[in-house]
Amino acid sequence: MSDPTAGRRRASGAGVTADLGDVDGPAEGVEAGGVLTERSSRVQAAHRLLRRSRRTQAGEFLAEGAQAVREAVAAERETPGTVRELYVTADAGTRHVTIVRAAFAVGVPVTQVTDRAAAALSDSVQPQGIVARCALPDRSLDELLRTADGGADGGSLRLVAVLVQTNDPGNAGAVIRLADAAGADAVLFAGDAVDPFNPKAVRASAGSIFHLPVAAAGDPVDAVRRLSDAGLSVLATTGAAGLDLPTAEADGILDLPTAWLFGSEAHGLPDDVVAAADESVRVPIYGRAESLNLATAAALFLYASARAHRPGAGASGDPGPETVAGG
Repeated sequence: MSDPTAGRRRASGAGVTADLGDVDGPAEGVEAGGVLTERSSRVQAAHRLLRRSRRTQAGEFLAEGAQAVREAVAAERETPGTVRELYVTADAGTRHVTIVRAAFAVGVPVTQVTDRAAAALSDSVQPQGIVARCALPDRSLDELLRTADGGADGGSLRLVAVLVQTNDPGNAGAVIRLADAAGADAVLFAGDAVDPFNPKAVRASAGSIFHLPVAAAGDPVDAVRRLSDAGLSVLATTGAAGLDLPTAEADGILDLPTAWLFGSEAHGLPDDVVAAADESVRVPIYGRAESLNLATAAALFLYASARAHRPGAGASGDPGPETVAGG
């Protein structure tokens, strides 16, 4: 159809538009009124984005849930093209009318789908009924070092979280969220690591995946060398380290621009990656626990650097309006 707005309707009270463009046919996967079902070609194409190979091929990924979609739409305002389409059920459109209206305001196509279609776009046992189809960033370590904050050769990078061969999407998303909260400049996935745009990782990031650069590197040892050449102090996190975190803070080691290396929860960092780092640091265990999980350890290391880079911050004891416990 020549008019891109033709064939649309507004769902009662929800501010949701059912877009009939690019559907297989007038009855194929479309309910009365233009609501897309799981049989729609567009829903089926988006469903395939649950697989990593298809995300790579299509250059797109899915962000599900109100928080992720809210941040995706906010990113669209700053970087047009971030969100390519928003799928929403009638019920979710009513519950999240502010998000839907914000999507309309920035020109994102908003498409009403059935509950079964929304379930087809989710890998969760409890689909949330609101899913954004987003452009997949294609950032390499080269690009990160070249363009970070406009600095040459990564000179403006102060804090980077590097996940080496981390294979759990929940941990990946949690570390992205932690890095964002700690004011990190980027998150780098090195080696044979989980896809950070896996639906579970995106959910676990709670929208933070839209707040800071997330890049990839092939060879972890080469990535360590490149980060070091860019002026960062590269610190490996391992329970076998002789240097503990409080000592590293006291000695001023964390005052430097830092890239923290985190390994998989099951196996830790490979020996050659630890050897390539400038120093190894551990979290002291004062009780009888064997170790900390990856996300907890990452929070301690990243916030230690955040404190070191912000001397005097929080000295008044006022946590500020943006500090949130939990959630």
